[in-house]
Amino acid sequence: MTPSQTTASTPTGENGLPPSTIEGLRDLMIKVGRGQSDIHLGPKALAALGKILNLQGDPALFSITTLADRLEVNASTITRLARNLGYPGFGAFQEVLIKASISSPGEFYSKKAQQTLQSGDKPSLSKVSQLCHESQANTDRLIESFDTAAFDHAVSMITNAPRIGLYGIRQFHAFASFLTYGLRMIRADVNLLDSNALGLAEGMAQYSSEDLLIAGSCAPYSVQTVKAVEAAHECGIQTLVITDSPASPLVKFSDEALFSPHQTSFISNSISTFMLLAECIINGCAAATPDATQKALEDRDRLIKLMQIEM
Repeated sequence: MTPSQTTASTPTGENGLPPSTIEGLRDLMIKVGRGQSDIHLGPKALAALGKILNLQGDPALFSITTLADRLEVNASTITRLARNLGYPGFGAFQEVLIKASISSPGEFYSKKAQQTLQSGDKPSLSKVSQLCHESQANTDRLIESFDTAAFDHAVSMITNAPRIGLYGIRQFHAFASFLTYGLRMIRADVNLLDSNALGLAEGMAQYSSEDLLIAGSCAPYSVQTVKAVEAAHECGIQTLVITDSPASPLVKFSDEALFSPHQTSFISNSISTFMLLAECIINGCAAATPDATQKALEDRDRLIKLMQIEM
């Protein structure tokens, strides 16, 4: 069952026990954010949990003091969070986090990047290596935390929606544009909302409950994007969000959510993993409708040849 299919109040975990896996914690966090759980967390506690889940493979998880410093909170706040989630204390909560960290390849890349930086003999290579290794670690985290049910549901929403609108601003305008381009290769009625500044409200007014809005954003979240998803949700339009954490404010108004890690030393938010996820979505939709995809691609190739677009 995907998060979007849950409607009733949900206990902490199976048999009323707290989650024993990272996946279970992430699923619980989505339900808490949507008000579908009997657990209630404040915005700060929810944000802290989101940051903790994004630290998979990070050595900070091995010490409550180091973890508290990383999150810029008191250690007592983390202990209280663990108990609110149903664990007897931080130790039991930590056990779940460390279990995932041991199998995560992310720490390997972090160590590799540190070794490169410490060499000091090739400054440019060190900086490039660090950013590339961090992106590799994010890709590994994307695979480790991959939610098959959520992804398959997202693909189904896209393939079955009569019309699709995509929205993102600033860096995520590039993400929305790329996803629009890719989906247009294999199906019709896919549009980038407000691409010509004609008005977001005017664009969304053309959509109905059978249609789909896809939006993307990560921390710090664009208020305009959150409001767009909220408005679509209130109007009964299906919503699929691609964001960074179950703590994202977009999740509350989504019918489905896909998550992508993005923590790197890039001067702004890194969207390399988001773009990779977009490629996965496009391929997933193509594979779900092979006959229609084949015809669409053949028609596209015919037009490209006719118009002499490529050499």
